[in-house]
Amino acid sequence: MASQRRRQTQHQQPRFLIPVVSVIFAALLFLLALLSFLAPPPMSDNRLRRPAWIVGRSTGHDLWGSKLSKFFYGCSNASNKFAQAEVITQPNRYLMIATSGGLNQQRTGITDAVVAARILNATLIVPKLDSNSFWKDASNFTEIFDVDWFISFLSKDIKIIKQLPIKGGKIVAPYTMRVPRKCTERCYQTRVLPVLLKKHAVQLTKFDYRLANKLRTDLQKLRCRVNYHALKFTDPILEMGKKLVQRMRMKNRHFIALHLRFEPDMLAFSGCYYGGGEKEKKELGAIRKRWKTLHTSNPDKERRHGKCPLTPEEVGLMLRALGFGSDVHLYVASGEVYGGEETLAPLKALFPNFHSKETIASKEELAPFSAFSSRMAALDFIVCDESDVFVTNNNGNMARMLAGRRRYFGHKRTIRPNAKKLYSLFMNRTDMTWEAFASKVHTFQRGFMGEPKEIRPGRGEFHENPSTCICEYPEAKVLDSGSQGVVFLKGKRNDTGEEIGESTDHFLDEEPDWPDLDYVENHNGLGEKGMTYKNDTDYDMFLKFEEPELEEMLSD
Repeated sequence: MASQRRRQTQHQQPRFLIPVVSVIFAALLFLLALLSFLAPPPMSDNRLRRPAWIVGRSTGHDLWGSKLSKFFYGCSNASNKFAQAEVITQPNRYLMIATSGGLNQQRTGITDAVVAARILNATLIVPKLDSNSFWKDASNFTEIFDVDWFISFLSKDIKIIKQLPIKGGKIVAPYTMRVPRKCTERCYQTRVLPVLLKKHAVQLTKFDYRLANKLRTDLQKLRCRVNYHALKFTDPILEMGKKLVQRMRMKNRHFIALHLRFEPDMLAFSGCYYGGGEKEKKELGAIRKRWKTLHTSNPDKERRHGKCPLTPEEVGLMLRALGFGSDVHLYVASGEVYGGEETLAPLKALFPNFHSKETIASKEELAPFSAFSSRMAALDFIVCDESDVFVTNNNGNMARMLAGRRRYFGHKRTIRPNAKKLYSLFMNRTDMTWEAFASKVHTFQRGFMGEPKEIRPGRGEFHENPSTCICEYPEAKVLDSGSQGVVFLKGKRNDTGEEIGESTDHFLDEEPDWPDLDYVENHNGLGEKGMTYKNDTDYDMFLKFEEPELEEMLSD
C-alpha cells in the first residue's frame, strides 16, 4: 500500500512541474519582449538625426551669458578736447548723403555720414534713404528713425538740418560725387573739402562703408554715439518691437533669436549648393543671372572656405551640440526660406518652440509695417537685440551691426558659426557619436561665442567690433575665459580709449578689410586729380570696382 502511494506521488510530480515551468517561461518571454521594446533600435547611418542621441534640456548658465561681461562696459563720451559743434561748424558747408541697400547697410552709412560731416566741419542734411535698391522700400528717414531725437542728441557734436537752405528763392543745388570705400580722414579733406569750399553743398552717393575703419579715438566714439544712442526707431516701431519681445519673454525666461538668412537670393549670390539636384541648380542659377559680373561659382570650394550659410538643420545641430535643449524657445528672423517648410522641418524638430513675428503677432498688428521691408527688418532688429542669445548665419550687415551693439551693451551672448571648421564636421557627422560631434562643435566654436576681446581691437568692421568704445573696469585682473580660450591680462581701457596694460588674446578673427579702391563719380565728368572720364566705358570701368556692394546689399 505504501509502495503504491509512493508510485502515485512520483507519477503526479511532473503534473505539478508543468504549470510552474510554463509560468517561468512565460515570465522570461515577457521580460525579453519588454527589454526589446525599451532598448534603442540598431544604429542607422544617420545617427545624429535621431533625437535619442541629443541632450534634451539646456545645461549650464554660461550658455546664456559670459562670466567676463561684468568687467566691461560701453563708453562713448567725447573727451574734453573734442570741440562742440557751434565752435567748429563752418557756414556755407552742407553735406548730403544718399544711402544704399537695406536697413542695416543704410544704418552704417548714416553713422559714417555724421563723422564725415564732422571731419569736414560741415552741416549735415538729414540723410536720404535708398528707395531704389533690391529692397524697394519707399520709407524716408522720419518713418524709420526719430529724426528730432537724432538732431537733438548730436547737437553738441554736429549741426544737422532737415533740408538744404533756400538762397535767392531757390534751394541750394548740391554737387554730386562719390568717395572710395574706406576713405580716411585725410581722404575727405583732400577730395571732398576742396569741392565743398567751391560748391558749398555736396551729396555723396552710394554712401555705405565710405569711411575708414580706423580713425582717431574721438571720431570712433562719435560713431558709437550715433549708432548706439542717436539712431532710435520711431515710437510705432519701438512699441511693436517691445510687444514682440514681451511675448517671447512670456513664453520662457530665456530665448534665442536666429537670423537665419537662408533666402533664395542669398543662396544664389553665394553660389552655394545644398543637394537639391537639378531643380535647385536651375532655380538658384536663374536668380544668380541678375548679377552679370559674378564669376562662375565653385560650390564645394565656397563651402570649404566657410562662405556658405549653414542649412537650418545644421544651425539647429550646432545649437544642440553647444548645450541648448529642445525646451528652448527660438525666434527666427528671416524672409522666405528656400525650400519652405520642408527645409525648416529639421530645425523645428530640434527646437519645437519655434516662433517668428508672424506667429506671435496678428496680421492686423503687423499691417502698418508689412508693406515696408525696412520697418519689418526693424522689428526683427529689436527682438534680436533684446534676445538672450543672438545667432547669426552669415556675416552680413544685420549680423555685424547687432554683434557690435551687443558688445557695447554688456557683451550679450552672440554666436557666429565657424562655418569653415563646421563644414568638414557636418560632412563626416555620420561617422561619429553624438558626444564626439558635440565635443568638436564646442572646440570649433571657441572664439565665435561673443566673449569680450574675442576679436583683436581694430580687426573686422568697426560696427562689428567697436573696441574703442569698450572700456574695462579697474578691477579686471588676469582671467581665463575657460571655454572660450581667451586670456585677459591686468589693465583696462580708460574712457578716452587709451589702453592701459596689454592683453594677449588668441586673435581668432582675421577677416580682411575692404580694399580702398580709388574711384569718384560726379555729374560734370571731372574726376579726382583732374582725370576726365571721356565716355561711359571709361566711367563703367571705375564702377566695376564696386562689386562688393552687391554682397553688402544681399547680406543685410
